[in-house]
Amino acid sequence: MLQSTTNCPMTRSQLATPVKSTPSSPVSHPLSRVRTPFQVIKQGWQTLLTDFQIIFERDPAARNRLEVLVCYPGLQALISHRLAHWLHRQGVPFLPRFMSQLARLFTGIEIHPGAVMGKGVFIDHGMGVVIGETAIVGDYCLIYQGATLGGTGKETGKRHPTLGKNVVVSAGAKVLGNIHIGDNVRIGAGSVVLRDVPTDCTVVGVPGRIVRQSGKRIDPLEHGQLPDTQAAALQVLRDRITELEQQLESLSRGLVTKPLGRGEDVK
Repeated sequence: MLQSTTNCPMTRSQLATPVKSTPSSPVSHPLSRVRTPFQVIKQGWQTLLTDFQIIFERDPAARNRLEVLVCYPGLQALISHRLAHWLHRQGVPFLPRFMSQLARLFTGIEIHPGAVMGKGVFIDHGMGVVIGETAIVGDYCLIYQGATLGGTGKETGKRHPTLGKNVVVSAGAKVLGNIHIGDNVRIGAGSVVLRDVPTDCTVVGVPGRIVRQSGKRIDPLEHGQLPDTQAAALQVLRDRITELEQQLESLSRGLVTKPLGRGEDVK
């Protein structure tokens, strides 16, 4: 005879109820990750405030709020881009790209609606700045006029650079291709960067060469502290030429003071 394994008899209704298994790790419903319109507006407003406040921290010429709102094309281009980027993510055709072209017309800054811009990005002056469709710019980056975050023209998909946090792209610098720029990187004016750059480095020259700063922190506005690798290389060449001239002069003196005899070899 079979015996019951429980001391409490189960009723018919309990037997008819299916047993629910408890998962080891709770799985969130997809709808639980959808943000409400209020959350979207709140996050967008906080991002715009960060974009606005960072200007006073990094530009000594910023004196009052009205001046920053009216006279700073970098801020105006970012405001337009954030709205165009949101429309682009919603799948709205034509309008996001048209907004980016209007912003380019009035500010001289071209940011594709597909580009991802972090919070606290400051585009100083900004004339001639171009940021491609698949570019990703990290938080608190500083971009000067004439800078380009573009592609090489040979790739599809992710073809523009990714910038980490606190990256400085100086005037006229070109960062091209699907490359990654680490955090706290400084790219010198006029440099052309075609390869990945590790964190905490300085890049100068054409093509860009990496110069490590050995842990020394440099203010992002101190462009005069960028290392001049070309001048350093020329100095090494000058020192070497001076050394060779001294050796040649000493050798020539020895030959003059001690004439060579017949059959002697110069060593």
